[in-house]
Amino acid sequence: MIQIDLSGQVAVVTGGSSGIGFATARLFLQAGASVAICGRDAERLEAAQAALATEFPQAQLLAARCNVLDENHVNAFASRIEARFGRVDMLVNNAGQGRVSTFADTADDAWRDELELKYFSIIRPTRAFLPMLEDAPAPAIVCVNSLLALQPEPHMVATSSARAGVLSLVKSLATELAPQRIRVNSILIGIVESGQWKRRYQDYLQQAQDPRQSWQEWTGELARKKNIPLGRFGLPEEAAQALFYLATTLSSYTTGSHIDVSGGFARHV
Repeated sequence: MIQIDLSGQVAVVTGGSSGIGFATARLFLQAGASVAICGRDAERLEAAQAALATEFPQAQLLAARCNVLDENHVNAFASRIEARFGRVDMLVNNAGQGRVSTFADTADDAWRDELELKYFSIIRPTRAFLPMLEDAPAPAIVCVNSLLALQPEPHMVATSSARAGVLSLVKSLATELAPQRIRVNSILIGIVESGQWKRRYQDYLQQAQDPRQSWQEWTGELARKKNIPLGRFGLPEEAAQALFYLATTLSSYTTGSHIDVSGGFARHV
């Protein structure tokens, strides 16, 4: 395995209190980086901070409650990081979950909420951390996007549309920020294990006639029904590894690009 030492570098992970964001923070800490995470849920954030501090007792870790859609929150978060670490080398924009709805049942407010979430969860942190990234020796921004950007689903019409816009935004940012040596890339995830899917599994257990079906059996059956070639859901750690690669100098000649993390679910060439 290729090893990389991130000692002295600082990584920021939004939505870092669970799932892909938490797994990404772990990888940065393992490589020796100082890490700042944020999230909206104070209880979940506190639990994440405690877990990371226990696993990496010598690590430099900052955890802050922050709504990335709120400009004041994000600017305050950036100020805390600058005061604590004095720099930012890597920014991981980890956007929220998808909205299940068709065109017929998506109200105007729902469209606005979805577009605001997907765009401004990238725009506001990028604006806030750009001055520090410009001063970094090898700066990078990585965004968590979805395969829906290239492979829209009719039952997720608003999210699919917003995700396609994010794909274009990443490409535009990569071009605009290249003169400042800031690389901008994204990952396109398929179905990855998450709290949302685990809640659906618990609902299934409560309603099923045979509640003995394990999580692995249930997700495996869903993966086969959805024709995912690898026959299973992805793990947060697998998405995190792709984010880590794009955020570090392991991908030093890659910008304006994306990595497909979907288990072969992509149908396009």
